[in-house]
Amino acid sequence: MEIFMDLILLHCFPLGHSEGFGINTNILDTNIINLTVVLGVLFTFGGDALRSLLANRKQAILTTMQEAEQKAKDAQLQLDEAKKALSSAKSKAEEIRKQSVVAAEKEKNQILLQTEEETKRLEQTKQEIIQLQQQTALQTLSKQVVSLALAQVEERLMKQKRTDSSFHRSITNFHIVLLRNYKA
Repeated sequence: MEIFMDLILLHCFPLGHSEGFGINTNILDTNIINLTVVLGVLFTFGGDALRSLLANRKQAILTTMQEAEQKAKDAQLQLDEAKKALSSAKSKAEEIRKQSVVAAEKEKNQILLQTEEETKRLEQTKQEIIQLQQQTALQTLSKQVVSLALAQVEERLMKQKRTDSSFHRSITNFHIVLLRNYKA
């Protein structure tokens, strides 16, 4: 620092000229000299304070940058986790959609199968009812035919009874009993 001050003094007060002490009127030289003097005074008297101020500012900037970098890393980690969660949610949604399609198809097939079985069962029940009604109609018709036949036989027998003998009557009664047993 002492050398710097010596250079300033030599520049301001040259020894080589016989003019002595004087004012330099060259504007460019004087601006440089003034700037050098101001900087020299600042470094000499305010250097430590300026250095500590700059060091504190540098440390604050470095700390802020490190915090910003850490926050950026944390944000990137959160973003990556969110992307993974989104990807997982999308794959789960797709899996659920596929399962629902499979379940719907299975349910549809089961309903169709149940409908087909129910249709077959109803058709079988219908056929059984028709057969039962036919059998009932045949039995009723048979009973009516037998009743009419018996009535006609009785009528004929009554007409013949007056004319036939007792042997004939016993055979007729036997046949009537047989027909009545058939009816029951």
